[in-house]
Amino acid sequence: MTRQERAGWLFSGPVLAIIAFVFVLPTILALGLSVTDYSIYALADWANLRFVGLGNFNELLSTPLFWRALGNTMLFATLGVPMAIGTSLFVALLLNDATVRWKPLWRVLLFAPYVTSIVATAVVWRFLFNERFGLINRALAALGVAPVDWLGDPHTSIPAILIFVTWKVFGYNMIVFTAALSAVPGDLMEAARLDGASRWGRFRHVTLPAIGPTLLLATVMSVAGFLQIFAEPYVMTLGGPAQSTTTVLYFMFDEGFKWWNLGQASAVAFILFLMILAVTIVQTRIGRRQEWL
Repeated sequence: MTRQERAGWLFSGPVLAIIAFVFVLPTILALGLSVTDYSIYALADWANLRFVGLGNFNELLSTPLFWRALGNTMLFATLGVPMAIGTSLFVALLLNDATVRWKPLWRVLLFAPYVTSIVATAVVWRFLFNERFGLINRALAALGVAPVDWLGDPHTSIPAILIFVTWKVFGYNMIVFTAALSAVPGDLMEAARLDGASRWGRFRHVTLPAIGPTLLLATVMSVAGFLQIFAEPYVMTLGGPAQSTTTVLYFMFDEGFKWWNLGQASAVAFILFLMILAVTIVQTRIGRRQEWL
């Protein structure tokens, strides 16, 4: 081992150890618990712990609520990722325009929701969506639109939560996209403009390829985040109405900390881990095909 290699291991070793302790070890433990009937009885006496093999997974596959939660989670991710990424990129493009004044101020104001308490802001938005005295329904009433039971109707509960989540998280990706846009070569944009390229043409053929790696990173992180959505439906709807906002992570929470079925909760966690891993692999392959990696 060369001196440079030893120096590399010296600096990366502590970080790798933390990653192994925080991510790898819990994943292995979750897999181990998922093949047992670990419950509150096993917490009291390890003699009550039994090996059940794939029993927890088989039981999950035959549980209608798990499939309902899985469908809700996929719907959150399918709708939420384009909403969050699209909003972030659109706002970043607006702030990147040379005619916009007070850019630092706008960036701070738009980034602020991301660093606020998710529980506190969820409570505020729950009142905004209230059917009787919420400000959103009052605004609709001023336009002659009948009040909407945003959080009490299974058809509008997910869109309402997605509006809140998009408002909450878009600021982070906006800052990331702003940094990426600042690195787009100005001479290429000027050459495209002189060649007669429209605004959309410049974005598609110059800006988008330049920020491709950043867009891929934001998409990977956003997909993983929406597949793990929990706090928003927990605070705003408690998984309702009619279990329309129960997600995989919410289902796992109930199994583990409401019913103390920790073995099955670990099985849910491991399935969610495999889902995120599979989607990330697909996104990585798409990124390599587009030469973003």
